[in-house]
Amino acid sequence: MAGLEPECEIPVTLAEVERHEKIACDYALQKKDTISDATVEKVDPLHEGLEFPTEEELVTLRKMPDAIPWTAYMIAVVGLAERFSVMPHRVWQVNFIQQPLPPHSTTGADGLHGQSGALGRGQQMSAGLTTFYQFWSFVTPIAGAYVADTYWGRYKTVCVCVAISMFGQVIMIISAVPGIIGGNASLGLFILSLIVTGMGAGGFKSNISPLVAEQYRRTKMFISVTKTGERVIMDPSLTTSRIYMYFYFFINIGALVGQVGVVYVEKFIGYWLAYTLPTVVFLLSPLVLWYGHGKYHTSPPTGSVLATAIRVWRFAMRGRWCWNPIKTIRNLTADDFWESAKPSKVVGEKPAWMKFDDNWVEEVRRGFKACSAFLWFPIYWLSYNQLNNNLTSQAATMSTHGLPNDVLPDLDPLALIIFIPLCDLVLYPALVRWRINFRPLQRIALGFYTGAAAMAWAAVVQHYIYKTNPCGYYAGTCVDNNGNPLVSPLNVWIQSGSYVLIAFSEIFATITSMEYAFTKAPRNMRSLVMSMLLFTNAIASAIGEAFVSLSTDPLLVWNYGSIAVICGISGIIFWILMRKLNSEEDELNNMAEGRFD
Repeated sequence: MAGLEPECEIPVTLAEVERHEKIACDYALQKKDTISDATVEKVDPLHEGLEFPTEEELVTLRKMPDAIPWTAYMIAVVGLAERFSVMPHRVWQVNFIQQPLPPHSTTGADGLHGQSGALGRGQQMSAGLTTFYQFWSFVTPIAGAYVADTYWGRYKTVCVCVAISMFGQVIMIISAVPGIIGGNASLGLFILSLIVTGMGAGGFKSNISPLVAEQYRRTKMFISVTKTGERVIMDPSLTTSRIYMYFYFFINIGALVGQVGVVYVEKFIGYWLAYTLPTVVFLLSPLVLWYGHGKYHTSPPTGSVLATAIRVWRFAMRGRWCWNPIKTIRNLTADDFWESAKPSKVVGEKPAWMKFDDNWVEEVRRGFKACSAFLWFPIYWLSYNQLNNNLTSQAATMSTHGLPNDVLPDLDPLALIIFIPLCDLVLYPALVRWRINFRPLQRIALGFYTGAAAMAWAAVVQHYIYKTNPCGYYAGTCVDNNGNPLVSPLNVWIQSGSYVLIAFSEIFATITSMEYAFTKAPRNMRSLVMSMLLFTNAIASAIGEAFVSLSTDPLLVWNYGSIAVICGISGIIFWILMRKLNSEEDELNNMAEGRFD
């Protein structure tokens, strides 16, 4: 076709042709339905007047993401403010719990060359409490998702959870005021603040991600013409991917500014102000939510569909159990597993709860497939969570040259702010031009490998810390006769490799997993499926508790090294098991929407 680049004129293989032809057939049916069904026209006016791609165009035209709605950017600002308030706490918690209150300090601050602290409970309690907070804040999304999908809707649930988080942050401020900080009351209030803020953060997390993505409402590919006159296909799945890329970009701006802008307050003024400033910035969230009321596109609650989805799954399992476990596994993983649960395939009278069509069963099938991919994420999060505790402690055993040890984690959001636009504007378009289809599950697998590489880097750094520290394998508690800490001469910036590699793993695994959860979940189960993804982080925190015994000298090399090996092997197994699902990506994205009464 005229105007197209030569390499885009034909597909690579016969299998590629067959796959595109199947998608083209599905789109032809969707197009026909859109034209002939007046109800669809009324309910879905966003697709009126659009030109849908033909079979030939699906094969030959270049696919591009559409423009991002301005309401999505507003919700991203809400996420920015929330991350500004939460991320600094995660870093400061390590020093607040682990390090003692400095001599002659009533606020926890100890100047440029001193070590800020408050509770003095050691690295193991620090790792244990921060891991508990991770676990708690990723368990609560399940409750937040259920409430949103069943009763309140995502917008109202986000508003309520913002209020809960604000209350928890006020308690955290009180735990750090002079006269309370450092004592048992400070510890009790701090733990209470973790519980309350974790409740708010959980409900916020499970709903803010679907809310930002559903601002883009088109669900079908359509033809557009660029400024250069090139005919291209606007792909909703690519648009969703771009939305999540820039949503993550925004929240990491909040994380970076929050951590860098306030970390010196902790060091020179004290924890009470370091906890107060993020709380003040967090007030931006309710203001933006209030301003956008009535402007955001929101999905109303539809009642609990989880019970119905489980019934569908149980109905599909009938007759597939066998005394032979191998045959049972084959039956439960067969391609036609869900066919018997479709209303059109039921012989005789249908059950009273079967108030949906065949397409909704296909959506449930797709959602279950997505959750099967998430089963591997606890291992990924196990490596990522080292940023929130052990890597901060590692920095304290190196030569910081006046740099606070808890400012190094800022390299992670800084790298994300740099590399997210590069991936969106340079890397991913280049892969399209080179006809490399970098699908979500491939990106996730690569995220596992880069996460493993980050932990391998940390293990090597820890090895050389032990070699160069005056106390050898007890670097974390090494002090001179006056009680001043003795550190390794290694420059703390050597840690940079771990943070940059983790940032790449987030782009490939974390951002893509949110995209995958949104695009594969039934419309009325999006918060729930997102909460299942978040719950994998809670499982990782529970597994991380088993590694707390390794989170101390002289075992830290084993801590990082074992996590690197486990994450790398898991990435390989993940790809082996998910290759077939990866090949179905386009078919899963272009399914017709189901009906649920």
